[in-house]
Amino acid sequence: MPYIMSFLIFFSAAMQPMGEQVTAALPKNIVIVVTAVGDNTIGCDVNFGYDGSFNQAIDVNGIDYPFKKVAAIFKNDDLTIANLETTLTNAVVRADKKFAFAGKPEYGGILVSGGIDAVNLANNHTMDYLQQGYADTVAVLDALGIGYFGNNIKLIKRVKGVNVGMLGYRGWWDNQRIKTQIKTDIASLKQQAPVVIVSFHWGEERANYPNSVQKNLGRWAIDSGADLVLGHHPHVIQGIENYKGKIIVYSLANFVFGGNKNPSDKDTFIYQQEFIVTPAGEVKKGVVKIIPASVSSVPYRNNYQPVVLEGPEAKRVLNRIRSYSNALEYGIKKVE
Repeated sequence: MPYIMSFLIFFSAAMQPMGEQVTAALPKNIVIVVTAVGDNTIGCDVNFGYDGSFNQAIDVNGIDYPFKKVAAIFKNDDLTIANLETTLTNAVVRADKKFAFAGKPEYGGILVSGGIDAVNLANNHTMDYLQQGYADTVAVLDALGIGYFGNNIKLIKRVKGVNVGMLGYRGWWDNQRIKTQIKTDIASLKQQAPVVIVSFHWGEERANYPNSVQKNLGRWAIDSGADLVLGHHPHVIQGIENYKGKIIVYSLANFVFGGNKNPSDKDTFIYQQEFIVTPAGEVKKGVVKIIPASVSSVPYRNNYQPVVLEGPEAKRVLNRIRSYSNALEYGIKKVE
């Protein structure tokens, strides 16, 4: 059995239409299990070379390979969310930047086989192959029925008769413009979805502690009505806060990550939370689970196949998360 840390928590944009736009009266409490993972680059930079690349791993092992060891977790929940940090395109004109990521359009099938239901597109790599690459990516997701949000796109998914709304932002700056947008977007989405999840691409790469911008924006989103905040971009684990009874996950780290053949820090985790929605539409927190994992199922390189950790390795990763969380003003303290 995987070693899982569980917490009992007591404490104007375009719309991508998904399901009905209102939540009907519920006959009883509905429990929705949401799972989230961090940066997923299902492709690579063409300058990496083929040997040892993500593309080679797929050519050798097939589409089902990357999520094979974790897909059961994602398929047995109600909603799985990931940050899609790549394009899915055959375009050849790339942005003028050090790393530009692309996966073949057929790699969209990796998300389907892995049980991914919705992806954030508000990050610094979805425009790596310019407007054509972005348009191709959206077309792939549409064809496969995978929800997407971010870049001024709101997403509503109908889950067990309840609307769940999702928003995504690049959180590089803490200013009034983005705060106004966040507050307005959440208020708009709350009219249609009792549960609203906000995803931020933010922070400093390889930093294990969130900066002031992350903390200010994350807490602002909660103050504005968000029910959960998910963060990514640092490529490493950061802590978790219980702010006003709601959770801010500052960095989910990498997951299926074709952006590096052998990252020095392969630790990651799967975040899972219950939302309990009452017949009156009130949203309550249920159990939170932190499932420690590695981006690779072998330790000496990245084989692009995340695996849940067990035993001492699982405890080591959980201790890292606990340490980073305890350093935060509202870090989760109660572990059961």
